Amino acid sequence: MRRTARELADAIDATLEGEGSLEITGVAAPERAASRDLIYADSAKHAERAATSAARCVIACEGLGLPGKTVLRTANPKVAFSKAAALLLDRRPIAAGIHPTAVVAPLARDAHVGEETEIGAHSVVGAGCWVGENCRIHPRVTLYHHVRIGHRVEIHSGAVIGADGFGYALGDGRQWKFPQVGIVEIGDDVEIGANTAIDRGSLDDTRIAEGVKLDNLVHIGHNCQIGAHTVVAAQVGFSGSCIVGRNVVIGGQAGFGEHCELEDGAVIGGQSGVLGGKTIRGGQTVWGTPARALEKFKEQYAFYGRLPELAARIKKLEAQLGAR
Repeated sequence: MRRTARELADAIDATLEGEGSLEITGVAAPERAASRDLIYADSAKHAERAATSAARCVIACEGLGLPGKTVLRTANPKVAFSKAAALLLDRRPIAAGIHPTAVVAPLARDAHVGEETEIGAHSVVGAGCWVGENCRIHPRVTLYHHVRIGHRVEIHSGAVIGADGFGYALGDGRQWKFPQVGIVEIGDDVEIGANTAIDRGSLDDTRIAEGVKLDNLVHIGHNCQIGAHTVVAAQVGFSGSCIVGRNVVIGGQAGFGEHCELEDGAVIGGQSGVLGGKTIRGGQTVWGTPARALEKFKEQYAFYGRLPELAARIKKLEAQLGAR
């Protein structure tokens, strides 16, 4: 979609420096950009890449000189670039109309699909589901019964939402399946990665708040509550009944025991392990298994790397003491 530099500057609240009538048609990395592509530079180390790019229009931070370029000046170029891209890029349609091979069950009246929502091939919308408007459900997504999806949600291929949680009670020498009768609620503007699994609640509900972004291969157990605008990288696993606050950042392959709590703004490093029942305080950054404050993790990890050297020194001291 075409936009002028002036239109983009107004839309992203940037200060225009240069040719306002310059027409922009796409976005690209500096090295791959054509003259009418938009690029961005968010620090001085990227200035040369932007300056030598064929792109004529750059979103740049304050104080970054780019002679000969039309500059959209803003405090946060990456965010501004993301907003501009949403205006410039047309999203490929997933589906249009009703395919002749689609199967609509007699009970389909029990499900609701909002206007302008697209559902890809071989996806399943179970009985009693409610799906909002302008959602994008890619091929081979499965929504079990009574899943609730908000507006403008994007669900990538292979995701399974609403399967039974992993709950059993041991008795009489066997495992008894604990009831899994809750639902899954997904808020507005959520994005769910490919092959992610979100289990339905047990006696409560599993809830994903608005603006949450889940990467591929994430598992969210029954009764978990994920707060607004939290981001979760690939291969993260949540046991049941975890509570995650707002604006939490979780690195890839982190694991969480049941009933742990992450307060607002916590940051969890990749491959960290948070033990069941553990609370990570708001704004705290943790790493390692078991997860601990980043400063403590760095200190302990440095000692861990020196263990062979320290062991040799101890053996030498023991030998000296034994010879006396």
